[in-house]
Amino acid sequence: MTQIIKCTELAKFYRVGTETVKALRNISLEINKGEYVAIMGPSGSGKSTLMNIIGCLDTPTKGTYILNGHDVSSMVDNDLANVRNKEIGFVFQTFNLLPRYSALENVMLPLVYAGKSRTERLERAKKVLTDVDLADRMVHKPNELSGGQRQRVAVARALVNFPSIILADEPTGNLDSKTSIDIMNLFSEIHRKGNTIILVTHEEDIAKHAHRIIRLRDGVVESDEANQHIVDTSAKKAMMDNE
Repeated sequence: MTQIIKCTELAKFYRVGTETVKALRNISLEINKGEYVAIMGPSGSGKSTLMNIIGCLDTPTKGTYILNGHDVSSMVDNDLANVRNKEIGFVFQTFNLLPRYSALENVMLPLVYAGKSRTERLERAKKVLTDVDLADRMVHKPNELSGGQRQRVAVARALVNFPSIILADEPTGNLDSKTSIDIMNLFSEIHRKGNTIILVTHEEDIAKHAHRIIRLRDGVVESDEANQHIVDTSAKKAMMDNE
């Protein structure tokens, strides 16, 4: 399999007053193209710090991070921003949609930064919104959409640049149970199409949708195992639809 991510002895230290906080301590892991991975851990485990490094929002204090063949460990901010736009599609708990823009305009934004023509931006954005079942909501603004629809817009925006990985941070945190199942079913569909998904969560029932679960504690990898009990999202969705 093609390797997308290789982290070798990653560490991240912060200065808080006179103390040094060791958020990550010598983490090494590899993720291959097409994997569906959940990163779990309690508050203070280092999962948010690791997510920020994997998402090129931060750099490690030491160690190396190879993303799709490129060493991004010591890149400066401008270079990191370019990598983020090309290689990573983000899905956040709070959706992070621009309120004055329509669903279509929100999805087109990453393509503006990528320098794509308006014709290509429209074509790609319409396609991914159709793929996430929002063909009839393209001109609606976020306040005209339900929570689940807003998260689907966020997923479409993450997909529009054909990124190497989809990085989802607590993507169901602001959704009710039924809508959460709908969104996790969507992630399963996206994974089946060959996309690499990294899901950061503290919820066991959400993590069980992934095929591999990495658990952090006190800044180190506590376990890294294949998920033997993957949730069948389509069956669960059908059951809830019939209730």
